[in-house]
Amino acid sequence: MPNSYLNSKLKIFSLNSNQSLAEEIAQEVGVELGQCTVKQFSDGEIQINIEESIRGCDVFVIQSTCSPVNENLMELLIMVDALKRASAKTINIVMPYYGYARQDRKARAREPITAKLVANLLETAGATRVITLDLHAPQIQGFFDILIDHLMGVPILGEYFLEKGFNNEDLVIVSPDHGGVTRARKLAERLKAPIAIIDKRRPKPNVAEVMNIVGNIDGKIAILIDDIIDTAGTITLAANALVENGAKEVYACCTHPVLSGPAIERIDNSKIKELIVTNSIPLNEDKLIDKISQLSVAPLIGEAIIRVYEQQSVSTLFD
Repeated sequence: MPNSYLNSKLKIFSLNSNQSLAEEIAQEVGVELGQCTVKQFSDGEIQINIEESIRGCDVFVIQSTCSPVNENLMELLIMVDALKRASAKTINIVMPYYGYARQDRKARAREPITAKLVANLLETAGATRVITLDLHAPQIQGFFDILIDHLMGVPILGEYFLEKGFNNEDLVIVSPDHGGVTRARKLAERLKAPIAIIDKRRPKPNVAEVMNIVGNIDGKIAILIDDIIDTAGTITLAANALVENGAKEVYACCTHPVLSGPAIERIDNSKIKELIVTNSIPLNEDKLIDKISQLSVAPLIGEAIIRVYEQQSVSTLFD
């Protein structure tokens, strides 16, 4: 990885959602973060000022659309508009967490498809490319008519478990639902372990009911994997069900720790021994309880930015 792009046309800017991750990414790439200010008028309108020339530059904007989701999304859209009007050569959005991705289809009559709406907004604002991590539904890539690079968190999570020596016959990788089987299989391949599936029914949003477990988990160390943990209802019910059905220990991991509402309390009181997450979403001190370990995605995203800038293949980072 090159040491420095300080004299190049590569610029990295950070908005307010994840400043610490942006600083890590800039360090990985070898640049200083671009100078910009994000302020609000007294009525809450967002004002952005870019304080250096970016004419003819390849600009990368780091912004997760996590809580406060709408504010962070508007910051991003306004920043893209500002960059376009300041004659940036390319505007590359680095969105470690893509908000509104859970509404990716019409599950019921008269529902919106917000994942597509956000894609339309980013394109209309003037984005050239989107780099994102573990979309809730991979087909969201098809909602964009601009370039999109979809990175995966499984290699980072898998490496953590390998370093802890989790590659023996007593291991089983568990998907908390049928939709996450592909993700569970990718982790299982890295750890050379079988998979199991929690068959559950969700009566309404953020309420999950565990039905039964498909696969052998008796006497094994189970690792639950999901892309997002929000209120932690699904993951904690699954962990408790695994222990009740004979699992020796239960670990859990996810890429995006939304952790809203009662999530922390549920995790703390659950059978989960350790929850491993990434820093695609920043966690406050009160959320970093002893059970939670946070891994950095900065090396992965930094390498992706360098490859995009140098017009090299990014596909090797997908696996």
